[in-house]
This record gives sequence, C-alpha cells and structure tokens, in this order.
Amino acid sequence: MGTFISLKTAIPGPKSIELAKREAKVVAAPMCDALSPAWIAEGHGALVTDVDGNTFIDLTGGWGCLAVGHSHPRVTAAIKHQVEHFLHTDFTSVPYEPYLTVCEKLAKLAPGDFEKSVALFNNGAEAIENAVKISRHVTGRTGVVVFDRAFHGRTLLTMTMTHKAKPYKGGFGPFAPDVYRMPFVTPYHPSIRVDEWEKLLMTYVDPSTVACFVVEPVQGEGGFRVPTDGFLEMLREISKKYGILLVADEIQAGVGRTGKFFSIENWNVVPDIICIAKSLAAGMPLSAVIARKDIMDKLPGSSIGGTYAGNPVACRAASEVIDIVEDEHLLERAVALGKLIRSHWDTWKEKYEIIGDVRGIGAMQAIEFIKDRTTREPATQLNGQIIKECLHHGVLVAGSGIYGNCIRMLVSLEITDEQLTEAFGVMETAVAHANESR
Repeated sequence: MGTFISLKTAIPGPKSIELAKREAKVVAAPMCDALSPAWIAEGHGALVTDVDGNTFIDLTGGWGCLAVGHSHPRVTAAIKHQVEHFLHTDFTSVPYEPYLTVCEKLAKLAPGDFEKSVALFNNGAEAIENAVKISRHVTGRTGVVVFDRAFHGRTLLTMTMTHKAKPYKGGFGPFAPDVYRMPFVTPYHPSIRVDEWEKLLMTYVDPSTVACFVVEPVQGEGGFRVPTDGFLEMLREISKKYGILLVADEIQAGVGRTGKFFSIENWNVVPDIICIAKSLAAGMPLSAVIARKDIMDKLPGSSIGGTYAGNPVACRAASEVIDIVEDEHLLERAVALGKLIRSHWDTWKEKYEIIGDVRGIGAMQAIEFIKDRTTREPATQLNGQIIKECLHHGVLVAGSGIYGNCIRMLVSLEITDEQLTEAFGVMETAVAHANESR
C-alpha cells in the first residue's frame, strides 16, 4: 500500500474471480491467459482500478498503446464528439476529414525531405502486411528480409516475419515464402560485426530479388534491443546499393516513446516506408503506413485498404494524440522519464547479480535477467517470479524477450515521478527477492 497503490482484496478479488469463471465458459481458451487476473473497471493516466476496487500503477500502458495514458480527457472528448456525428462510412466510399487530418499530421512529422503519402489501417500487422505489398509491387521483387528476435504480428505473413516459434508460430504453418532472417546486431547479444552483415546476406538470398528490409529500430517484443552503432546506417546504405526499400516498424517504438516521435529519428537514417500503430490512437484500432509519395503513387486504385481502415472515431483519437504529444511536451517527458528509470535500474544492476543488462532509449527501457553474467543464460523463471510479485503488490509490469527474461517499460508518458518511484519501490523488492532465490 502506498500513495497511489490501494489493495482492498487479495488479487484477484471476488468480482474478478466471478468474471474469470464466466470467461472460461465462452471466451476462446488462447485468449484467457491475461497478465493480470484482476479485471479493470476504470483507468486514468497511469493508474488502473479493478472491479474489486483495487488500484494498481500500470507500467504496461495497454501493451504499448497508451503513451498519453488511460482515458486522457482530450482523447475521450474527441471520441465523444465524433460519435455524436457519425461512426463509419468506409473512407473509399464516402470520405471524411478526420482521415485526411491524421494523414496530413503524420506526413508532416515523418522524417525525410520528400513528399509523403499515408494510408490508414486497423492494426500493426495490417500496416506491416501492406508495407510489404507496397514494396513488392513497386520493386517487382518478392523477397523480404527480417531480423532475429523480431516481432511483426500474427497474420500469416507477419507471423512468418516474427521470430519466436511458440506461441506465435507453432502449429500454424506452412508459412509465407520468400522471408529471410538476418542478425540484428546489438552490443549485449553480439552475433556478427556490422561490416560482416552484407557478406552474410549474400549467403541467404540474392539481393536483387529482395523487395524490402523490415526492421524495428528498437526491437519491442524481442526485449527492447537497441542496435549497435552503425547498424541502421549500414542497412540504409546496403538497401540503396541493391535497390531495396527500407521499412521501419515503429509499431511499438513510435509516438514519442524514445524521445522522438519516430524512433528512427534517433539515427541519421530516413526509411522509405514507416509503419506505426499502438499508441497512435490511444488504444483505438488504427495504424498507418507512411511512404515516399513516388512509391505510393505507383499503386493502382483500391489495391490497398479495408472496410474499417481509418475509422473516423479512431482518426479523431489519433489526431488528438498527436497534438497532445506536442502540447504537453511528451517527447521531452520521455527523455526525462528515461533518465529517472535509468537512475533506479543502473543502481539495481550494481546490487543484483541477476540483472545482466539495462538498455533502451528515452522511456523505452528494459532489464534483462540472467542466471550468470558470464554465460548470460536467460533467467526466465525469475523474470516471471518478479512480474507475479509486482502484480500482487499493486504494480503491472510487462515481460518481453525471445526467452521471456526481460521486463520492459511501456509506461504512459503522463506518469508522474512520484507514481513511477512508488512502482519501482515494489519492483526493486521483487528483484531483490528473486536475486536471493536464484
């Protein structure tokens, strides 16, 4: 119990338990494995209150969808205003201004001194699928190069592009063809040198058959892995050399989480196509593909789209989110949060042997837990123990990493220093207990 955390029952409480019983009867079993057994009743900013009246500090941010926090009043007001006018038409049937406004704002924000075009979709996987479709149509090639530990979605193509077999791919084959996986070079998990990457590429695929490289500038589900200096610049150089389009997957890292609206802006790299989703519309289903206009203009009419793509209610939410990021100086706030997070976590690393690495950019930070600092063997079980202990003491934290041995910050950029400090008090206790039990 603290200033913000308030636990009135055991977790889960009786009302949450009753809801779980109803869930087990009708909800598909694969969907019944939530991080939290406590069912939400309301959320504001970085706080969540469950149906039993327990209040948690939420560091998961709707799995990265709530950079502006739960129920931001400006977002909810925009949604209410749109709902009172119309809910849907399909933009390619009867167009509407909210779609146009979001496209204008994203085109202006995206890096690159060239004209840009924007297409809106429903979620991150759709954005990635369409980025690949666009790349293949424009280049006349079929190959797609992705990276180890990447996550791009769960549709047929995007689960093929995703690295982790279980639970995302096991039993769901056969997979999409012409997808090739290459090393994502990082300081903590070195595989090859940056200057060796092109030679290795040539052993997997003829570059003249590759339509696009699809890369997360900072890997999300893979454990918030930041690339080695020069890696993204090398990808840009190699892609230009072979006429390959560079696609930046900003689904999780975008909308200010790294201190830049697009995480790729942390490097001197301008991609041909950018995909963005999650926090774009504060949890409403919306994604976008932003591309060079000369690329988009080569596609025939109706070749991309979707009935619900760019729903007007979601567009109004996104337009407001973009303005909030600027008006409330959330890019600067992400940088400040990153410093606060690291001030705690770097100290923990010195105290607790199970912490192998602390990494990230801005508020997009992660801890990797290991059994031994020499072998760097993943401490998956200890990570799960920490997450569970935090939950039962009022803090929701998200795991990640291909071995499930990382904790990542998907926190709202609206969280206060006091809320984060209270949450970290709980979290450090859990880390200390795990360190003792190893």
